[in-house]
Amino acid sequence: MAAVNKVLVIGGGFSGMAAAIQMSKGGIAVDLVEIDPDWSPLGAGITINGATLRALHTLGVYEQFLAAGFASNGVDILTATGHPIATLPTPQPIGAEVSGGGGIMRPALARLLADATLEAGVSVRLGCTYKDITVDDDQVTVSFTDGTVSHYDLVVGADGINSKLREQFFPEIPTPEYIGQGVWRAVMPRPEGIERPRMWLGEHIKLGINPVSASQMYMFITEDRPTKEHIDRATWPAVFTGLMDLFSDPVVTALKPYALKPESNIDYRPMANLLVPVPWNRGRLVMIGDTVAATTPHLASGAGIGIESGIVLGEELVANDALQPALDQFHQRRWERCRMVVENSERLCMIEIDGGDKAEHSAIMGQSMAALRQPI
Repeated sequence: MAAVNKVLVIGGGFSGMAAAIQMSKGGIAVDLVEIDPDWSPLGAGITINGATLRALHTLGVYEQFLAAGFASNGVDILTATGHPIATLPTPQPIGAEVSGGGGIMRPALARLLADATLEAGVSVRLGCTYKDITVDDDQVTVSFTDGTVSHYDLVVGADGINSKLREQFFPEIPTPEYIGQGVWRAVMPRPEGIERPRMWLGEHIKLGINPVSASQMYMFITEDRPTKEHIDRATWPAVFTGLMDLFSDPVVTALKPYALKPESNIDYRPMANLLVPVPWNRGRLVMIGDTVAATTPHLASGAGIGIESGIVLGEELVANDALQPALDQFHQRRWERCRMVVENSERLCMIEIDGGDKAEHSAIMGQSMAALRQPI
């Protein structure tokens, strides 16, 4: 018998959907509420590492990923002028026959997980969220913005880095702070010959491209910005192409016209991270994903560790016949891995900002990739 019978998931992002799918597969009745009535996240492409592909395989959506996204192996590293530096391997993760990496449009990944959530039998309500939550020893009472009230054995909070649940139940945790870098993203056609990620390293700036489908790729530019400043959206194309001008490799130069097209959907986001100490629960309310472990994209693992946490939570709730042992096992399996990703990503960010030791940067990347290959 599972540790719980009826669970509410608040938030229909990647981690919330992963938890809902895994719990429902194990026979737990799951309600999911998502405040966005369209259930459609914004964003350009997202880089997916092998560990995340393994997680998608566990959820039963790896074949759907292959159809909608792009699988690849290895990452080519070059100077700003196009001189090759190295090709980083992306080893296959342990325990699954999946690629070492890949890419997909963020909305496409959300759609295939949303389809899997519904197919798993999860009861989904869109344009709805919680209004009030009362956590008791034996149940959680939730009133919703649609006027209904329900009782649950457990509530899973997956409402993102700016979580209202965290603010309410973990008031001692400070608001995530800007870390000193921003990331730009744009969608472009994929030129012939671009079959895996490629990254150019400049001075305090890096530019990369990653295929996300048979015909598309996305470009990202990570730059240092000492302060979190407002950048007028109308200037984004000019700023983005200005940053591209810092890279003289003809491959980058040839892509500049695409960045100026409206369909490039240029996006800018200042980076922040967050690591909440365990336990991540307050009684019968537990939080996962960006609510407790939000990372910068330096290890391409932000979505991945959230999806993994949803899977592990579901596994432990099904495998244990009491809630506390299930939560104890969940924390034991997730803390060190999430801590490693958040803290190592932050260290990589600081090395880039400070112009620090490239050997240390490479070593951290290698150690992190080796750790992420390990079973969860």
